[in-house]
Amino acid sequence: MESVSNDSEDYGVLAWHEDGRWNLQMLDDANDVSAVVDALQAKRVNGGAFALIAIDDEFFVVARTLGSQMQMMISDVTYATEYDVAADIIDMLDLPMPEDDDESQPGGDVDLLADHGMSAMELETLASDEDLFPDEQIEAIAWRLGFGEQFSELMA
Repeated sequence: MESVSNDSEDYGVLAWHEDGRWNLQMLDDANDVSAVVDALQAKRVNGGAFALIAIDDEFFVVARTLGSQMQMMISDVTYATEYDVAADIIDMLDLPMPEDDDESQPGGDVDLLADHGMSAMELETLASDEDLFPDEQIEAIAWRLGFGEQFSELMA
């Protein structure tokens, strides 16, 4: 496992389950949605692969492939007016572009982790927790999905 450089507040982790254990690696560019999709699709394993992405201290993204199916959610759609990566995700999800006065809300496939034990309600609650930063939110997701220890080691 390679560790993350603390130079950037944007980072992403790719996780996949293979041979009975979780494997993790840093994504090269958390702001390039097509590169994230390519990295996910390169991991052809049972159960698919996950990408957990934190952007600044503002929002997080969870993406998943399962076979040829791609699922993605963003913790707050309103950031599409400020961040290109959020706008790219909104476009990819075919969601309407938010207005400046829209309320904060998650968007996309918020039930994408349900088969791994994290319900849509739990993910939405985590996304709306204003006391947590995005890196803390994706760390909570990693623990909930069963690879929190590996995530913590990778981020150390």
